[in-house]
Amino acid sequence: MPTSQPDPLNSKTEQLQQFTENSADQLMTTDQGVKINDDQNSLTAGPRGATLLEDFILREKITHFDHERIPERIVHARGSGAHGVFKLYEPLSKYTKAAFLNDTETETPVFVRFSTVAGSRGSTDLARDVRGFAVKFYTQEGNFDLVGNNMPVFFIQDAMKFPDLVHAVKPEPDNEMPQAASAHDTFWDFISLMPESAHMIMWLMSDRAIPRSYRMMEGFGVHSFRLVNASGESFFVKFHWKPLLGVHSVAWDEAQKISGKDPDFHRRDLWEAIAAGQFPEWELGLQIVPEADEHQFPFDLLDPTKIIPEEMVPVQRIGKLTLNRNPDNFFAETEQVAFHVGNIVPGIDFSNDPLLQGRLFSYLDTQLIRLGGPNFHEIPVNRPVCPVHNHHRDGFMRQTINKGRVSYSPNSIGGGCPFQAGMAQGGFTSYAERIDAKKVRERSPSFHDHFSQAKLFFNSQSDEEKNHITDALSFELGKVQIMAIRERMLSILYQIDHGLAAGVAYNIGAHIPDYPEQLNQSFGADTDPASVQPHPVRDVTQPARSEALSMANTIKNTIRTRKIAFLVADGFEMSSLQEMKNALEAEGGIINVIAPRLGPITGENGEELIAARSFLTDASVFYDAVYIPGGINCAATLEAEPDALHFVNEAWKHCKAIAAHPDARQFLDATYFRNKVELDNGILTGATADISEAFVMLIAQHRIWEREKPRKVPA
Repeated sequence: MPTSQPDPLNSKTEQLQQFTENSADQLMTTDQGVKINDDQNSLTAGPRGATLLEDFILREKITHFDHERIPERIVHARGSGAHGVFKLYEPLSKYTKAAFLNDTETETPVFVRFSTVAGSRGSTDLARDVRGFAVKFYTQEGNFDLVGNNMPVFFIQDAMKFPDLVHAVKPEPDNEMPQAASAHDTFWDFISLMPESAHMIMWLMSDRAIPRSYRMMEGFGVHSFRLVNASGESFFVKFHWKPLLGVHSVAWDEAQKISGKDPDFHRRDLWEAIAAGQFPEWELGLQIVPEADEHQFPFDLLDPTKIIPEEMVPVQRIGKLTLNRNPDNFFAETEQVAFHVGNIVPGIDFSNDPLLQGRLFSYLDTQLIRLGGPNFHEIPVNRPVCPVHNHHRDGFMRQTINKGRVSYSPNSIGGGCPFQAGMAQGGFTSYAERIDAKKVRERSPSFHDHFSQAKLFFNSQSDEEKNHITDALSFELGKVQIMAIRERMLSILYQIDHGLAAGVAYNIGAHIPDYPEQLNQSFGADTDPASVQPHPVRDVTQPARSEALSMANTIKNTIRTRKIAFLVADGFEMSSLQEMKNALEAEGGIINVIAPRLGPITGENGEELIAARSFLTDASVFYDAVYIPGGINCAATLEAEPDALHFVNEAWKHCKAIAAHPDARQFLDATYFRNKVELDNGILTGATADISEAFVMLIAQHRIWEREKPRKVPA
């Protein structure tokens, strides 16, 4: 018999409430609820005697402690999460019967986990790496997990190569080094032997790999999925997350310094933004391709190393994701949340992408081991908001108490319950795709073009972004010890851009080998690349450039949540400080006052300001811009403070906006860069009323990247 529908207003927060414990004002108990009289001393045979085996309180406490860490994820081990909601703009019944993509009235609860890929749980947030962007939708038809990354493509085309990729990028097994880094021999040995990775390497070596924050990062579903409507029509779809704050990065030198000063930089940024009510927002975008048009592209839609350029299929923005609540407990929620690319709902289905097909096995298999057995779906953060009825029974950590005699189907003793749901009742039915093929182990010829989209990505970058890619590749390959690997990688880069390969070759002291220019077939580790016969590339009609691929074209109209450092010392002018503070906060900026010491700082008219941060505890790499208020004595004190000069020199080096009151000129004149640049190159001086608007616009630009060439300052 059909079950009653859940209350659509019942949020995931309410679902979790029954499992949430608040120990305030409560008495201590064992896990069985027995009140504990003494939690400070073991039960022993006399004050100095042996500890007794019967001390069940000690044994429970120690046993739980011994097992309170679960195996970390093989990849995406270091993560950060948050709760939120998804709200649809317009129904999508033309494309899908998925209820949450047709209901504009209900906010669908979500849990989102961001992560790095290669590093362990103890690694830094600012490693050059892919970032995971996984969203669990708690829909009224079940959980839908959109398990993606901040890059729209992947290194490999077939899941068969995934263990090899991960083994190659992880610390080398003989010495467990380097941690959370791809700059070592085994990774580039693998990549140089896998030309299909060329496109992904361009993304990984770009600034996309070192985002300013999770809040300023795109997300992608990577694969081509299917949408299926009520009539059974199928459409291919690519999923995109577009951040409303724009897509921004940090400088590589800055990322390395942040890693040392605050390895939790991205975690802290996300947590603090949500706690302050500055809720991160993304719009969900879809690229939809009718099934009839599957083969109308110069690339294969099933190839996970390819994108659909937005010039060819525009992204339709169909709803908004808002993260509005931090987890109550990191382990219980962020660490135990289990994503699975196979968690889909009626109206969403899979394509034959060979990497996607492998992930359908891998995710479930991993969760079974990591979370202790088949009942990980009963952990509160993983529970769906709709009813669950089936004949699954028992196993480790089973929480559901199933009543009755029946645990099989079909049955008559239980009245046939639970019944199978037909299509009319919302039952999931796989898309009826016709398959007529032989069993083979080979790649489709349509997967053999490895370089056209790598070229597209590189050609779409601004000059500054191209320089960053060259520098990143030079850094990475400069760490490679085996010259043959360097040269083999240069041959890959040569297929993408001759100038790129030449620039990297010069920097790492290597020569570009004379390999064939059309290296379009993957070759194995035992194959001489020079012996590989090229596979002809199909005629390419995709655009030569794609504006969406360059972060230079991202949103630059807001300073919401940008952090601005105000440098002050005794003798500061309160009026200029307050006026600029008001102007920036009115636009959503966040102000932190930094002084030579913590505690009260006295203004020129006797006003007092409490400095919660100092040059000893803070650094310019945590901020998006710097302002120095008025006050002659303030400027003189800062000029005599080496850490203050370093703070501003470093902000200049990392291409950040700097503004100062005219009184602070003497301080600016003491900086290394002051006599080397024009005032309008990202530095503003003047009365607050005259420069505040221009300062806001400069901060919104995120960086003055054209400043990079003369930025070599001792900071």
